[in-house]
Amino acid sequence: MSNFPATLFTGQHFAVLGLGRNGLPAVCALAQSGATVQAWDDGEAARAALAKAVTALPQDAAARITCAPIESLTGAEGLVLSPGIPHVLPKPHPVAIMAQEAGVPILSDAELLYWAVRKAGSKARFAGITGTNGKSTTTTLLAHILAEAGMPVAAGGNLGPAALALPLLPDNGVYVLEMSSYMLERLDTLHFDAACLLNLTPDHLDRHAGMEGYARAKTRVFTHQTAQDLAVIGVDDDYCRDIAKTLQAGPAHCVTISGANPDCDVYGQDNAIWQAGQCLARLGPSLPGSHNAENAAAACAMARFLGVADAALAAAVLSFPGLPHRQKLVAEQDGVAFIDDSKATNADASARALGCYDRLIWIAGGMAKEGGIASLTPYFPRIVHAFLIGRDAAQLAETLTAHGVPFTLSGTLESAVPAAYDAARSTGTPVVLLSPACASFDQFSGFEARGLRFLELARTVTEQPQTGKAD
Repeated sequence: MSNFPATLFTGQHFAVLGLGRNGLPAVCALAQSGATVQAWDDGEAARAALAKAVTALPQDAAARITCAPIESLTGAEGLVLSPGIPHVLPKPHPVAIMAQEAGVPILSDAELLYWAVRKAGSKARFAGITGTNGKSTTTTLLAHILAEAGMPVAAGGNLGPAALALPLLPDNGVYVLEMSSYMLERLDTLHFDAACLLNLTPDHLDRHAGMEGYARAKTRVFTHQTAQDLAVIGVDDDYCRDIAKTLQAGPAHCVTISGANPDCDVYGQDNAIWQAGQCLARLGPSLPGSHNAENAAAACAMARFLGVADAALAAAVLSFPGLPHRQKLVAEQDGVAFIDDSKATNADASARALGCYDRLIWIAGGMAKEGGIASLTPYFPRIVHAFLIGRDAAQLAETLTAHGVPFTLSGTLESAVPAAYDAARSTGTPVVLLSPACASFDQFSGFEARGLRFLELARTVTEQPQTGKAD
């Protein structure tokens, strides 16, 4: 743990189960802070990754790590359980049951970061952001605003880097953490000075025994708040509107946000963010659509609470570069903009992108989720032509055929991108949008690899004969 005292957890013992993006940094950070750690993952590759990571640690820290199946939690301060491993539903992992029976707290690495920061004597503040959609954009935007305003800031959590990979901040610093429902289930003492719930739509219902349990997990972001704290709540869906009524009774000061509703405290309108009739910030091209206005409204409300001056806030929002693979402009030529929205791995995410453009060429496909693209029919009139790729292209084609949307079964991005550019130029369509509405694992290692390949192909076709390079 960068800058944390090497004796912070001396004499304490932790168990870590699951050595992925959160677990592996947790093992290394705890050992470097003086703790003994027993680590385990059922996957051989994950254990090999730990063995490699241990070789890079100081010898004394490496000696405090044991890699072995967890058969006892006697004397453990806590069990750090990978977010993907259930401790309640749909079926608790045996080690989670062992922890519960032994009275050992089951923790997320965000909780341990809070312990470490306070134990190290720092009064740095914590901002927590959750919601079904928009968490990563809001987290990154808030961190960008704070950094531009000159505040020490570290961002991570569910978005990455892992919470325990973040450095120790001074008293005037702010940790901006993206919190999943899985992480929020495992809060113990972590207290967010500014907490935000953006929105709720059904997700992870098997893990939370339905929508009520999922909503309950998400609202834990407001746990432990006091009258000195800020609670930000989106009110563009019924679930959050109900939660807002509870939050408005305190104890924290409650601010309602919306992507388009001027009856809220902070809201989006005319491509800007407003509060009480005052324009707080104009939105640049990296934050298109009402969903991004909701994200920006949340970030603005939290940034003002955390002490950012209005002029610095407005400049920072306008300069926000956006997140990779989330409606990111990657090339532009001959009046055609190529937009990478590879992160849209389901129809709900693609709906947000499709709603931003009046006329577009759409590249979609991959491994379809349940329901396919049937829910996107209200946006079909905007689609001039669709180019379909991946395993389930034929399934998507059936839906498009039923609604009279012209399409081509391209199969691959290599085929789709040049054809999409030709179609856009010949029809005067201003946007080629990659928003697949499908997972990527049939053809790529993940949505990031899919987006990077789209960028390469888009820049190749736009740079070809007569023009200079796209920026």
